[in-house]
Amino acid sequence: MRELILGGQRSGKSARAETLAADWLTASPAHRAVFVATATAWDDEIRERIARHQRDRAQRVPGMVTVEEPVGLARALAAHDDARTLVVVDCLTLWLTNLLMPAQGEAAPAEAAAATLASTITAHTGPLILVSNEIGLGVIPMGRETRAFVDALGRLNQQVAAACDRVTLMAAGLPLTLKGKA
Repeated sequence: MRELILGGQRSGKSARAETLAADWLTASPAHRAVFVATATAWDDEIRERIARHQRDRAQRVPGMVTVEEPVGLARALAAHDDARTLVVVDCLTLWLTNLLMPAQGEAAPAEAAAATLASTITAHTGPLILVSNEIGLGVIPMGRETRAFVDALGRLNQQVAAACDRVTLMAAGLPLTLKGKA
């Protein structure tokens, strides 16, 4: 099972992913869960946010291991590819941000990274849940860089959705299945 969970900020995407992970862990003592975090702690506010998410996640999904991987996402998925291990990636939006707007160094080629990620998802043998923002529902941004990012995320979400068995859109904490069975 490979699922992409899309939605706006605070739509319930991460909560759904965590619920699915908790259900997976309780279904069998042989099951494992790995959380791949893509956030980068670039200031005090995001550092506190990350710490809060880690504390909350440890309470909601005890036993889920966290791996921090802001850029090498395909490599992290391959490293944890096992039929008994559910992998949650939260989130593709921050991963793309890390590629296109790194705190240090030059931007990575996002199209090649997205294609590699999509093929890694397709080949993944264990259950996989990917979280991403849907940011293309609003007005067209004024800035060229912002428009380019919205376009890049839209293309990434389409590639990942094509590689997944199920796609769920979250709004107000409610899931709407766009692809696959609910």
